[in-house]
Amino acid sequence: MNTKQLFDKLWKEYTERTPSAQKIKDLFISKGNAVFNDHVAFRTFDDERVNIDVLATPFIQAGYQEKGEYVFEAKKLYAKHFEHLTNKEAPRVFISELKTKEFSPELQKEVKNMIDNIPTEALSPAALIFQGRLWQQPSYSTYNKLLTESEYAAWLYVNGFCANHFTVNVNKLNSFTSLTEVNSFLKENGYQMNASGGEIKGSPEQMLEQSSVMADKIPVEFTEATEHITSCYYEFAYRYPKKNGNLFSGFIAGSADKIFESTNMLR
Repeated sequence: MNTKQLFDKLWKEYTERTPSAQKIKDLFISKGNAVFNDHVAFRTFDDERVNIDVLATPFIQAGYQEKGEYVFEAKKLYAKHFEHLTNKEAPRVFISELKTKEFSPELQKEVKNMIDNIPTEALSPAALIFQGRLWQQPSYSTYNKLLTESEYAAWLYVNGFCANHFTVNVNKLNSFTSLTEVNSFLKENGYQMNASGGEIKGSPEQMLEQSSVMADKIPVEFTEATEHITSCYYEFAYRYPKKNGNLFSGFIAGSADKIFESTNMLR
């Protein structure tokens, strides 16, 4: 699967979970903009069967290489980002994993049970990012127990392996010159911004500014009842040039930490 096929398939599945993303993209297009993707992000666990290196497999096969690593102490996460070796227009890929050994034995046991219940044939590294939830029907009770320790773990329990967010490359929009303008446009059209750490995370000094809308909520059939739970969200990134004139291409851990909160259930 080449890079275009990979991202086209991811976008199709992502917009099925995140109807607001296609609507927002269409809004930008209606204002005369071509919409380019800055990066796509994924969430997983540190289990060697499904960790970052496993999820990265189809991207490595498509010509990507590892470019940076990040640690999120408070949320107990580790992450890497990847860039295409030759195609500078290809979106970046950001993959994070929960450091389960830093959590309670109960959470560790629950995560192990999830992964143990994945059919062996479904653990194909080349296809895992498209698979969604691969374990049994979730329990609302278990979801809430996970939520008390880690929103990230609870989100994964319900959503599984999928694109957690796509990101609009604000630098390439024709009718917007700043992230502030983009945020105002989104709010005017009824979208709620993630305000954790401010609506804009990062700064020109850090060479990256990011914002995001709050995640969609979709109906999830738990064993007890159907509840509306956060799925995925759309992000927006504006990059500044380094001294050599090239745009900064990495990520800022402090900003990404707040972007993670776009899936918080509590608004």
